[in-house]
Amino acid sequence: MKIVMLGHKTVPSRDGGIEVVVDQLATHLAAKGEDVTLFNRKRKHQKGEKTITEYNGCHVKEIFTINKKSLDAIVYAFFAMLKLRFGKEKYDVIHVHAEGPCFFLWMLGKKHRGARLIVTIHGLDWQRSKWSRFGTLVLRRGEMQAVKYADEIIVLTRSAKSYFRQVYHRTVRVIPNGVEPAVLRDADYIKNKWGLTKNSYILFLARIVPEKGLHYLIEAWKLVKKQINTDKKLVIAGDESHSKDYFDKIVNMCKGDDSIIMTGFVQGRPLEELYSNAYLYVLPSDIEGMAMSLLEAMSYGNTCLVSNIPENLAVIDEGCFVFEAGNVDRLRHQIKKIINLNLVTHENIKLPYTWDEVTQKTINVYENSIK
Repeated sequence: MKIVMLGHKTVPSRDGGIEVVVDQLATHLAAKGEDVTLFNRKRKHQKGEKTITEYNGCHVKEIFTINKKSLDAIVYAFFAMLKLRFGKEKYDVIHVHAEGPCFFLWMLGKKHRGARLIVTIHGLDWQRSKWSRFGTLVLRRGEMQAVKYADEIIVLTRSAKSYFRQVYHRTVRVIPNGVEPAVLRDADYIKNKWGLTKNSYILFLARIVPEKGLHYLIEAWKLVKKQINTDKKLVIAGDESHSKDYFDKIVNMCKGDDSIIMTGFVQGRPLEELYSNAYLYVLPSDIEGMAMSLLEAMSYGNTCLVSNIPENLAVIDEGCFVFEAGNVDRLRHQIKKIINLNLVTHENIKLPYTWDEVTQKTINVYENSIK
């Protein structure tokens, strides 16, 4: 099959969960012999940096956009759909990721130029507080366009499936995100850079946006530090995304507290070391699709503490801890309890879903839709 994927920022990257998903899914599809093309957003390249046209067996094409946060996604989506509608290349499957790019699905026409149109909804993006009122309206409209035009819609959780059934009376397919087997790393880079050693810190790893609930975690951590004597640190690994005011708020909350380390965006070996040596991974989110960082943390055998939203509960097992979403006192209580337990970590490695399984289920959706 000739497959084109769009909706991500750029691959390869770890800008967000969608980029990780598109990277893994496209790579595994190509390894199975499928002809995959990725529509990356055109970026300003650093001096000496070359434009990639191939990646892990996939073709890569850059789509024009305007590199401003308020315009980037919408301009990219328009020109991507324009290319699909009037370009010379024809595809068997057009696979759109996320709600935003679906705003322009009408441009493809009812027949989609003979291609089958698949949409993966990674989460109900319009619920995220980082978006302006206009952005929220665009995302809601994109969701409606997906329901109207897509031949098949893929969601990540059963709660999302229930949402589409109740709101739109639309049947969708549930295919969760996958995760690669982890390789445990010694604390080398992170020890030299931040003084971190095995089991010496609690890890938050996500984009710093309001719906991830980092402010709850910082408040709870400050309370824990007042109640027990611990030399553990709170490590915040992530960067700002469309939420500069919130990011500045977080920086101010952490200012002057030497028990909190903000690493900024991490990937590669530093990321692997942070997962490999954390005593506890915490995800206090209010809203999720299916958090890639939670799947990855479990694959490293991390002890995990998560908010009790359905999207998190769908991933965790009986070895994880939960607290009521938004309840700082319950989060404080759980962190304090887990520290006092002196747990043995990184032995109970979990692979909730493998990318091979996810890829085969996705191929089945493609083939069934083509029939």
